[in-house]
Amino acid sequence: MDLTKKKISKKERDRVDHIIQALNEEYQMEYKCYLNHENPWQLLFATILSAQCTDERVNLVTKDLFQKYLSIADFANANQTELERDIYSTGFYKNKAKNIIACANRLLTQYHGVVPRELEELTQLEGVGRKTANVIRGNIYHEPSIVVDTHVKRISKRLGFTKEEDPVKIEFDLMALLPKDQWILYNIQIITLGRTICIARKPKCKECFLKDLCLFTGVLE
Repeated sequence: MDLTKKKISKKERDRVDHIIQALNEEYQMEYKCYLNHENPWQLLFATILSAQCTDERVNLVTKDLFQKYLSIADFANANQTELERDIYSTGFYKNKAKNIIACANRLLTQYHGVVPRELEELTQLEGVGRKTANVIRGNIYHEPSIVVDTHVKRISKRLGFTKEEDPVKIEFDLMALLPKDQWILYNIQIITLGRTICIARKPKCKECFLKDLCLFTGVLE
């Protein structure tokens, strides 16, 4: 099955194309990662920490964390209680600490300290689901991928790109609808839109450059 094709009307295809064009014009076509990192394993652990936590908070925590733990081996050998204290403010710190230590050990023993690039291998790592795996694939290996975070889920539904609630089903809907070379950019652009204009509780519909193309415009006004 070709996931890059989806049967939609010409009118809807034109609307999708206009939305993509507007996003590219507004935010440009520049790749950007909101989690600070210097190498693949730092991004992997930062993304694990970002579950149910803001990127801003994670960046505050990892600023000191990556100065204390300088390698995958440092995390693999970390005392779990101490690591829990180090990442406490990111929430769910017990599970996150446990997963990071286990993930670090697997990276060393199974992958010789190299973060894998394949989705199937990444999702076998502790604490890594499709969202985290796609962050790595897109930002580190530049593999076309769609990351369904809270902003992508909310705005994709408002745009009428999906009716699903499950992130995996949303991911597949977007893969079928959007051009493959737009997948990574869509993640970046929609996160920016979600943080500035298409806010969860009080979207600024009147200020939005997509207001004439969006199916949601005016619902909350």
